[in-house]
Amino acid sequence: MSMIFFACVVRVRDGLPLSASTDFYHTQDFLEWRRRLKSLALRLAQYPGRGSAEGRDFSIHFSSFGDVACMAICSCQCPATMAFCFLETLWWEFTASYDTTCIGLASRPYAFLEFDNIIQKVKWHFNYVSSSQMESSLEKIQEELKLQPPVVLTLEDTDVANGVMNGHIPMHLEPAPNFRMEPVTALGILSLILNIMCAALNLIRGVHLAEHSLQVAHEEIGNVLAFLVPFVACIFQCYLYLFYSPARTMKVVLMLLFICLGNMYLHGLRNLWQILFHIGVAFLSSYQILTRQLQEKQSDYGV
Repeated sequence: MSMIFFACVVRVRDGLPLSASTDFYHTQDFLEWRRRLKSLALRLAQYPGRGSAEGRDFSIHFSSFGDVACMAICSCQCPATMAFCFLETLWWEFTASYDTTCIGLASRPYAFLEFDNIIQKVKWHFNYVSSSQMESSLEKIQEELKLQPPVVLTLEDTDVANGVMNGHIPMHLEPAPNFRMEPVTALGILSLILNIMCAALNLIRGVHLAEHSLQVAHEEIGNVLAFLVPFVACIFQCYLYLFYSPARTMKVVLMLLFICLGNMYLHGLRNLWQILFHIGVAFLSSYQILTRQLQEKQSDYGV
């Protein structure tokens, strides 16, 4: 049974959300706890180290080290030891992936949204792997909690009422990411048109060669695949440009590799200029995908 429902990474000095899990629930109670978490994130500098706020159904746990804090919404049945072990693991994973300079220079919410992949893996591990397999880690955290107990916050400490936090100035709470991309550019549209054209050329040549190969020789199967694999890669490049996908960089590199290898294999069926054209379009599309960023939009829930 899942005990860790939501997790995020925030910058301590200003509460800027750096990354978050995206598979959260939409019940009214849960959304209320997300509002509490957002409120608390803005004031983490007041609570260095570890802390918890518990309610009837949910609890918030946070762990802050340096300028990075990890926060989680858990079931009340989730032991504090497990929650803090989860947060520490998440903190180590995040700081190993991004240096302090990148974190300090981040200017927009969810600048490291691709880290969601790691959050999901760690969350799944703690939700579904038996405690006995994490015994040493849990014992270490338990000893630390005995020596330095976490700060215990009341629900009032996490309340947001009419947009004012306990008498402090009103703050706008950032919404969860909803994967709207920035508007397409003229160069991006050109890359889409060229990519579709390359995909069509690959498909036509591949299908024609496949029909011929079935009648003549099975040795041509490699050439058929060398046309069809880049066709699929070109279509997927179009998808990556138009829609957000986790781990975009890795997928872009793989698609580019498939297109380059496929065209190099076709040397002899295509002349040098044709090969350079297809590879050039692939590089242009890859650049456009990686430079098109997420655009934040206000959530319908007003979180």
